Amino acid sequence: MSQTPQSVQTFGRKKCAVAIAHCKSGSGLIKLNGSPLELVKPEILRYKAFEPVLIIGRERMKNLDIRLRVRGGGHVAQIYAIRQALAKAVIAYYQKYVDEQSKQQIKEALLTYDRTLLVADPRRMEPKKFGGRGARARFQKSYR
Repeated sequence: MSQTPQSVQTFGRKKCAVAIAHCKSGSGLIKLNGSPLELVKPEILRYKAFEPVLIIGRERMKNLDIRLRVRGGGHVAQIYAIRQALAKAVIAYYQKYVDEQSKQQIKEALLTYDRTLLVADPRRMEPKKFGGRGARARFQKSYR
């Protein structure tokens, strides 16, 4: 009987963007929608997406393959969803297939750097109401 591959699946969310990460043992590839994460444009957002990798360290990620799928939301929201899914995938993999101590070290490092890498931001857009252009803004009132 063949051995089942060691893999975990996690997700990250920001506003309407949802990123799903499939993490399995491999050779250190990180792909986003089928293309390498290094090709993300613009460059500022690429650095933001790579933050979990830099915090965790390349040596811990060299034996993991991570496939990311992202949809919904805008460019920045998608990047924040990607980095959250990436961080959560590595932690889930380490918890399931490696040891608890290294998982705790990774989790501590990520939480001290930025809590949104592991905890979703619950803020959502408030619905628009009548009598104005937005959720709170009202049309200008004239007395004469």
